[in-house]
Amino acid sequence: MQQSRSQVTERDGLYELAAGPDVLDSPRYNHDIAPTKVHERTWNKWHITALWVGMSICVPTYTLGGVLTAYFGLSVGEALLAILLANILVLVPLTLNAFPGTKYGIPFPVLLRSSFGVIGSNVPCLIRAVVACGWFGIQTMFGGLAIHLFLGSIFEGWKELGGTGEVIGFMIFWTLNLWVVLRGAESIKWLETLSAPLLVLVGAGLLVWAMPNVSMSELLAQPPTRPEGASVTGYFFAGLTAMVGFWATLSLNIPDFSRYAKSQKDQIIGQIIGLPLTMFLFASLGVVLTAASASLVGETVSDPVSLIGHIQSPGWVALAMALIIVATLSTNTAANIVSPTNDFQNIAPKLINRTKAVWLTGFVGLGLMAHELLKKLGLLVSDLSLESVYSNWLLGYSSLLGPIAGIMVVDYFLIKKQQLDLAGLYRDDVYPAWNWIGFVAFGVPVALTLLSLGSSAFSWFYDYGWFTGSFLGGLIYFGLCSLRNAQPLVAKAPL
Repeated sequence: MQQSRSQVTERDGLYELAAGPDVLDSPRYNHDIAPTKVHERTWNKWHITALWVGMSICVPTYTLGGVLTAYFGLSVGEALLAILLANILVLVPLTLNAFPGTKYGIPFPVLLRSSFGVIGSNVPCLIRAVVACGWFGIQTMFGGLAIHLFLGSIFEGWKELGGTGEVIGFMIFWTLNLWVVLRGAESIKWLETLSAPLLVLVGAGLLVWAMPNVSMSELLAQPPTRPEGASVTGYFFAGLTAMVGFWATLSLNIPDFSRYAKSQKDQIIGQIIGLPLTMFLFASLGVVLTAASASLVGETVSDPVSLIGHIQSPGWVALAMALIIVATLSTNTAANIVSPTNDFQNIAPKLINRTKAVWLTGFVGLGLMAHELLKKLGLLVSDLSLESVYSNWLLGYSSLLGPIAGIMVVDYFLIKKQQLDLAGLYRDDVYPAWNWIGFVAFGVPVALTLLSLGSSAFSWFYDYGWFTGSFLGGLIYFGLCSLRNAQPLVAKAPL
């Protein structure tokens, strides 16, 4: 095997790669997915906290309580408890999968080369990328509506455009998202740090507006929508799985951000502070505002963009919509564009750089929302609602992503013992092209999930898909590695 000419150094538990010709000339390497240098790891715990505040305060989070009560048969109190517990649970894979990103400075697709193979990593990467592109399109619909209402509050004639105005707003917001990400990681850090305190103030203002029009005791006393006398257990855990699925995507690609963290302590503390409480409070706000909306605007409205659009004061509408645009932008750029940008580059790093990958992400997201855009323009009639699309996704895609999360954690902590060949991850002669153990460990839970859809007795496997998938995927991966009595991929000491 050719001796590596690259050099790996370590400082304060952070590893840095000085790439030589063996890596620089490799088809698996480009500058954008290369390990970050230690001096580039500038995100402290407050930047990580701001990242999660910015990502968590968004329209889908606002509607989670309504999704759980309407689709999963939970009461308001049960729904809020499920949201809080789910976000505490999801911290486990988030913090664990963030470790290698911080230690080695590598993004998600490069880390996957350790468990799925240098070429095989593209399969789970593309699964993650398509989901992210779908969410990018959904969030852009909300952001585009906010832009439409913002312009309508300033220019009276704009309101007459109707659905056409919403499509124009979509394209403006779509372009704005891509522009932020094209400017790089520091631009995203700046946006998240700026938006976090503003979004907290918006949430507090909306709560002050709504509280006089709602009784919390009556709201919490409302009966659940599940059949009378039915046990809460099955409904609660199905809802819990869906809520875990909300951030199942980020539990995989968190290395895309933790590679910029100053230390493991910063990424751990930042995520603990930023995620669970923000998600719980903003979802609670959504429940309160939805309940108060009938008194506030004369009808029940389940999303904040439409609710604020009912306010009669153009000035307040313009201000609120500007802040919602910032909120949706901070969520969309970080949660839904960064990951597929890295994932698409992993396919052919020498051919697809970051700029090309960002545009590819944008056009895939645009294509996935073509159905909704045609409806807005009056060119298509359909009963399929956007809310039903993403509420169904929460459970479905978590079943696919759970096994990947389990495999990643087991591979790094139990099989590789937190030791990766940093230069080898960017070459073809250290890790195999395809790691069949990773694909078996992924394929078995996915196959069982599909089979469970046709079996009422086995339906629990799908209902609790993220938990069953992550546990079984990790267990099979560890078991097959043990049976071989060796690591599935040869990992060298980093020094």
